[in-house]
Amino acid sequence: MLIDRLHQFFESLAQDDAPSVKTDKNDPQVAATALFHHLIEADGETAESETQRLKEILSSEFDISVDEAVALYQAGQAADKDAVDLYSFTSVLKVKLDEEQKVDLVEILWDLAYADGHRHELEDHVIWRISDLLGVSARDRVLARQRIEAERNKSS
Repeated sequence: MLIDRLHQFFESLAQDDAPSVKTDKNDPQVAATALFHHLIEADGETAESETQRLKEILSSEFDISVDEAVALYQAGQAADKDAVDLYSFTSVLKVKLDEEQKVDLVEILWDLAYADGHRHELEDHVIWRISDLLGVSARDRVLARQRIEAERNKSS
């Protein structure tokens, strides 16, 4: 189930001895959040449903409070705004995640792309680019999208 896979993914990014909210763009949690933020802004219209879904994912999956999720969201947003490309984030995650976790990250991206009820071609492009930088195959990227679409159809 998607929620179980999301939980496992975020657990893999957490570090037991580190504080729950980070601000360093080289931290995997901030890097992932920056990518998520970049995606929800890709189409030029950040819907409240996208922002809310991202904060829900951060809060539940990192097991942090709503206030901490907001702080992490802001750290990811700032890191995204300061970045010149996506590589600075994907390079952090590429060494931290195994192949399955990289596909899980792509599934989260698709989940966010659909958070406003539809996906935009610019969101497709961002997900393609992130997938490519992470080394996720086109096949796995498409299958991840299909799994998210199936989940959304089941819950509708």
